[in-house]
Amino acid sequence: MENTKELTEHSSRVERKRRDSFGMFDGYDSCSEDTSSSSSSDESEEEVAPLPSSLPIIKNNGQVYTYPDGKSGMATCEMCGMVGVRDAFYSKTKRFCSVSCSRSYSSNSKKASILARLQGKPPTKKSKVLQKQPLVAKLAAYAQYQATLQNQAKTKAAVPVEGFSWGNYINSNSFTAAPVTCFKHAPMGTCWGDIAEGVRVEVPNTDCSLPTKVFWIAGIVKLAGYNALLRYEGFENDSSLDFWCNICGSDIHPVGWCATSGKPLVPPRTIQHKYTNWKAFLVKRLTGAKTLPPDFSQKVSESMQYPFKTSMRVEVVDKTHLCRTRVAVVESVIGGRLRLVYEESEDKTDDFWCHMYSPLIHHIGWSRSIGHRFKRSDITKKQDGHFDAPPHLFMKVKEVDAAGEWFKEGMKLEAIDPLNLSAICVATIRKVLADGYLMIGIDGSEAADGSDWFCYHATSPSIFPVGFCEINMIELTPPRGYAKLPFKWFDYLRETDSIAAPVKLFNKEVPNHGFHVGMKLEAVDLMEPRLVCVATVTRIIHRLLRIHFDGWEDEYDQWVDCESPDLYPVGWCQLTGYQLQPPAPQSSRDSQSSSSKQKKKAKSQQYKGHKKMTSFQLKEELLDGEEYSFLQGTSDHESNGSASYYIKQEP
Repeated sequence: MENTKELTEHSSRVERKRRDSFGMFDGYDSCSEDTSSSSSSDESEEEVAPLPSSLPIIKNNGQVYTYPDGKSGMATCEMCGMVGVRDAFYSKTKRFCSVSCSRSYSSNSKKASILARLQGKPPTKKSKVLQKQPLVAKLAAYAQYQATLQNQAKTKAAVPVEGFSWGNYINSNSFTAAPVTCFKHAPMGTCWGDIAEGVRVEVPNTDCSLPTKVFWIAGIVKLAGYNALLRYEGFENDSSLDFWCNICGSDIHPVGWCATSGKPLVPPRTIQHKYTNWKAFLVKRLTGAKTLPPDFSQKVSESMQYPFKTSMRVEVVDKTHLCRTRVAVVESVIGGRLRLVYEESEDKTDDFWCHMYSPLIHHIGWSRSIGHRFKRSDITKKQDGHFDAPPHLFMKVKEVDAAGEWFKEGMKLEAIDPLNLSAICVATIRKVLADGYLMIGIDGSEAADGSDWFCYHATSPSIFPVGFCEINMIELTPPRGYAKLPFKWFDYLRETDSIAAPVKLFNKEVPNHGFHVGMKLEAVDLMEPRLVCVATVTRIIHRLLRIHFDGWEDEYDQWVDCESPDLYPVGWCQLTGYQLQPPAPQSSRDSQSSSSKQKKKAKSQQYKGHKKMTSFQLKEELLDGEEYSFLQGTSDHESNGSASYYIKQEP
């Protein structure tokens, strides 16, 4: 009887404590201070019809290249080793065959040294190999995918970046970060809820002399992606002890967690003298306040479980021949990003980085099913432990009806150049595959064997109808060698005896994505996709975002879809244990500045069409040209409207 009575009294006390102001003071009273491929088919890759034989052909190292002019004078690219017509080479110095090679050379040398400095290691040998390895014209940039995974990226622990802090960067420049809800593919992207300024959490109290770990309540002052600027309760307008932390971190808890876990709540030493009754103070401050959901940490954990596992086999684009796929094996999974090693790579250095929702990877057998070119593996039998990734794991594309009016070979359109993502170019449909897939070639710079044709789905947000750039005031890159400028689609269609792909066949959906110009985020450098960098949204055209890498010149910018799985919230690298690349240091900025000045001096020179211009150069020339006129389009701030998305085609 006596034991029963004591039990009843104990239960009553516990219940009262739970009811008492969310039960958050339970701990306070006690203390004053993570078989082989079906597409490894028996047939060799499909034959692709060569380009018209009327184009001049240049042969080098067994590869065939074509240019729209036959001018004399040769040059050798310092990046990829390609020999070509000198007038067709990029920049005044003619050191590189394309913007891609110029970018790769600069990016490789600068970023490799930055990365080595951050990691306290000497530069890898890979950078030296890149400058010597001859590749198909315009594909040199893809060689940078061969950089191997750094050891620390394999762990789930946060990877510090010496000298760079997102919090300081945001605070000192009054930047705004894109909210987590903009990134549906990222952890918590679909269940972020009402986390905003003013939300209270329980966090470790670092302003304390006690030998044990104690906690206190703090409120969110500012939110930047996953990162939050927190201020301890009781500091009012005093920001002296404000601190940044990742809301999804293991030490961040909803109000009430200490009570249920038996952890002590102790006010910071700096303000301990302010109140004699802290319990009453907290009750007053927290009444009506919001906190994290009770299952927040569980949701974070669940959202960081990824279905792709190591040793899974997939089909992925061949980085040296974009027109085909190869079998690769998942070597590691970090934050949903996959490091894929091509199956024939004996030393596992021939790799490719992409997100598990990337349109570049597919289930085994995909190529055969749609008629896509595929490189047969020299490996006739699956290695022990390797198994095909189930088809349901891959991103599904929207079904299309190709029975009626549909895309046809030879139709013209505009497309993001997969090897120069800062440019939207004049392009042609080279082949129509099954299930809505299209092979696209960039006019004026295609390899004779079609090895740089790229596969886009008909619903891809990276292809556009004729006139899209003009109506939305985007610089359209004309075909290399096309001298009749300013470029006019109507004239070009007539001269090439071709037709524009019907506007109605393109994807017109514009989601309410939530991005705004100036927002900060973490973005993959798709020309070297193992790197995730500090970046900014600089333009928004409906669902298309212009991503600028902080500290780098505009020529490195990328056009990316708002739903791209290669964009992440601020704090994603820290959360997943991925290495974040900080903005380029001052020395790099100075060299870029002098380069920009040289470009400005050459501004008045006429563009001859024998090189692919950067968007920077093209913009300046268009501004100087009196004949060129744009149709009225949306501004950068009109991000989600679909009016004036397309231009009416001229007859």
